[in-house]
Amino acid sequence: MTATYTGGCQCGAIRFRVRGMLTDSSICHCRMCQKAFGAYYAPLVSVRGAEIEWTRGERKKFRSSNVVERGFCADCGTPLTYEAPDGMAIAAGAFDDPSALPPVIQYGTERKIDFVDHLHELPARETEEDAEAAPFVLDLVSYQHPDHDTASWPKEESP
Repeated sequence: MTATYTGGCQCGAIRFRVRGMLTDSSICHCRMCQKAFGAYYAPLVSVRGAEIEWTRGERKKFRSSNVVERGFCADCGTPLTYEAPDGMAIAAGAFDDPSALPPVIQYGTERKIDFVDHLHELPARETEEDAEAAPFVLDLVSYQHPDHDTASWPKEESP
């Protein structure tokens, strides 16, 4: 039985399906990945050797270097792909179940920000615990695409 993974961008304009074993999940700390993800590092999953199908929409691409293109959703800005001569990787958080793809290696560690190794030591709160300081969290309605395929998106509004 072949493993199947699905995912897409935050707004649902782009969806994908990957069939095959995905065992090469990584975190990249290089400066290009930091900027591309707007984060301290980029979690990526190589889809080399797997079958990928873009089931909804088309990603826009930005050539970040002479050899790499990065795909993203032009509607919501979600980072989606890292595309290099040796293959494509998809942003781990774009998968519907990113917990199924834990990282096994780190790259670009020369640009790793020192405090990243200590993030797990920070105090942690669940969203609702911030209700006193930010009461709007209790009334939050997500317009984000759900973590599964849908026949169409956005949902039809009822009259």
